[in-house]
Amino acid sequence: MIKRVFTIFILTLLLLINSPVFSLDTSSKTLDKYTKKISNKFTRTYCNTTKFGISYEGALAFAIGETNKEFKNNKLNKLIDIGVLKNSIVNDLENNCQGFDFAIRNLDNLKFN
Repeated sequence: MIKRVFTIFILTLLLLINSPVFSLDTSSKTLDKYTKKISNKFTRTYCNTTKFGISYEGALAFAIGETNKEFKNNKLNKLIDIGVLKNSIVNDLENNCQGFDFAIRNLDNLKFN
């Protein structure tokens, strides 16, 4: 009798005190903000480096390295569209840095884990 009461009590506690688990919900607005943040970081780094007189190849390598280092461990990296990110970077370079001859293939080394 005591075992049944104890079992019913434990089962009731388990059923009433469970907390729901939600899947990772990431909105498109969050992904857009994250993509814009990466694009702004790359653009600022690239523009500032070229203004210091470093060659375009050196500035590109430095900007890619700094951007990869800053954003490599973010869990949103798996969800971003690399093509959209590269287009955003090229557009930002044209608008902010007057880099009109920047080819999108230059960003092939921009990879996140």
